[in-house]
Amino acid sequence: MPTNAPSPELSTSLDQGGTPIAFADATASDGSLRRFLHGLPGIDPVGLEARAASLGTRSIKTSAKAYAIDLAISMIDLTTLEGADTPGKVRALAAKAVHPDPTDRTTPHTAAVCVYPDMVASAKEVLKGSDVKVASVATAFPAGRAALPVKLADVRDAVADGADEIDMVIDRGAFLAGHYLKVYEEIAAVRAECGDKARLKVIFETGELSTYDNIRRASWLGMMGGADFIKTSTGKVAVNATPANTLVLLEAVRDFRAQTGIQVGVKPAGGIRSTKDAVKFLVLVNETVGEDWLDNHWFRFGASSLLNDLLMQRQKLATGRYSGPDYVTVD
Repeated sequence: MPTNAPSPELSTSLDQGGTPIAFADATASDGSLRRFLHGLPGIDPVGLEARAASLGTRSIKTSAKAYAIDLAISMIDLTTLEGADTPGKVRALAAKAVHPDPTDRTTPHTAAVCVYPDMVASAKEVLKGSDVKVASVATAFPAGRAALPVKLADVRDAVADGADEIDMVIDRGAFLAGHYLKVYEEIAAVRAECGDKARLKVIFETGELSTYDNIRRASWLGMMGGADFIKTSTGKVAVNATPANTLVLLEAVRDFRAQTGIQVGVKPAGGIRSTKDAVKFLVLVNETVGEDWLDNHWFRFGASSLLNDLLMQRQKLATGRYSGPDYVTVD
């Protein structure tokens, strides 16, 4: 299965907004961008899914499992994105992110807490002084159907309230209609709005992109626009993160770094609920892009319920007993 992208002479230089200037020719027009994206090697769906499934069968020893559980905990963006979210709920979630297991202070903290823009200040209040980041979905999440000035105002407000990371959604309607330049320009504009104050995660909603080829094109489009992370899903549709669609993103960031020298993170989100699933994704990372991505600066899990299962499995390894769900807080 071919994975290497076209190899023009690329520079690692970035423009003032933080986007790679190496793609100036490719992004000069809708036509040139379409030629570049459709010139990427096609994906064999059968081969891709077979490889993802094969990697998912790998088993790990007890000591390695303990390491993997702690690593997975440290990679979680602990998330609440509900209309019924309250400042109190967000503050409680933030406190859990700092000390996931109050009975065992050796438990690592999560990478971030992910909330709506109007809840950023509540999360920041609790997380001030800790190493846990505040991530905020923006740009008319989850549909992304709003005018660009509205999307940028959404980002501006979140950053002003202290968001360390912005999770933006692309306009899937524009992408599927072939208006790649519009999508690219929105990503670049959001990247510029984030400036040096917030890292940018670009969400593709892979379950709505129909094909693996489209997921690869969206991955390159996001990275060309200046994404610090590319992310599978919002968690709000039927098909969210899968090993196969995450593999496409991992291959894309691997090839992008080979071409440009720029490393981009990956975040599968939605539907990852068990320790077994998390370990499968970590194996996928290790076997596809290597140890450089086995760090929460470059790999995250977007999850709300995964943490509790990881904590229960961690307690079982430590005590030899399975505590059960009553021994962890309900998020």
